[in-house]
Amino acid sequence: MEPIIECCCGLEVHKTTVVACLLIGAADRRAKRHQRTFGTTTRELTSLREWLAEHGCSHVGMESTGVYWMPVYAVLEGHFELIVGNATHIKNVPGRKTDINDAQWLADLLRHGLIRRSFVPPKWQRALRDLVRYRRKLVESETAERNRLQRLLETCNIKLSSVASDVFGVSGRAMLRALIEGTTSPEQMAQLARAAHAARARRTHRVRHRSARRSHR
Repeated sequence: MEPIIECCCGLEVHKTTVVACLLIGAADRRAKRHQRTFGTTTRELTSLREWLAEHGCSHVGMESTGVYWMPVYAVLEGHFELIVGNATHIKNVPGRKTDINDAQWLADLLRHGLIRRSFVPPKWQRALRDLVRYRRKLVESETAERNRLQRLLETCNIKLSSVASDVFGVSGRAMLRALIEGTTSPEQMAQLARAAHAARARRTHRVRHRSARRSHR
C-alpha cells in the first residue's frame, strides 16, 4: 500500500515521557525517520509542538490508552490533524514487527492511513461533559450523606422523619442543629415540630387560596 501522508508523527505516550517518531518523505520515496523523547510537562509538550511545526508535520497519531493522551491532545489541538486510535484496533493491524517501537509503528500506520479514528468531542463539549459528571458526583455524594444521616437517626431511635416531612428543610435543620448542640428537651423539640407543622399549614393555605382565586376568575 502506498503512503498517503508525506509528513506525519506517531506518539507513544507514557506517564512521564512521550516518544515521538516523525516520518518525512514523498509517497514514492522512503521516508526519513526522526525520533525524540519529550517529557509530559506543559513546557515539554510545547517543545514537542514546536519541533513538529519546524519539520512541517501535518498529522499526529496516538493511542487512546488511559488518560495520559489527553494533556498531549490538548497542547497539540488546533495545530495539527490529530488522530486518536483505539489501542485494540492498532494491535490487531497485521504486519507489526517486534523490533520497532510503538511510536514508529504508529507513524507508519498513520502514513499509510491505516489508523481508524476514534471520536474525540470538541473542547467545549469535553469541558461541559466534565462539569456535568462532576455535578452528578456531588449530587450523589449529597444524597448518600443524607441517607447516612437518616439511618444514623433511626439507629439512635430519633424519629425526626415522623414529625418533619423534610428532615433537611428549614425546620428539620433547626431540629438537627438543636440535637447537635445538646440543648434540647422534649418540650423544645415539640415546639420545633409544631413550628414545622404550622409552616406546612401556612404553605398549604397559601396554595389553596391562590387556587381559589384563579377558579373565581
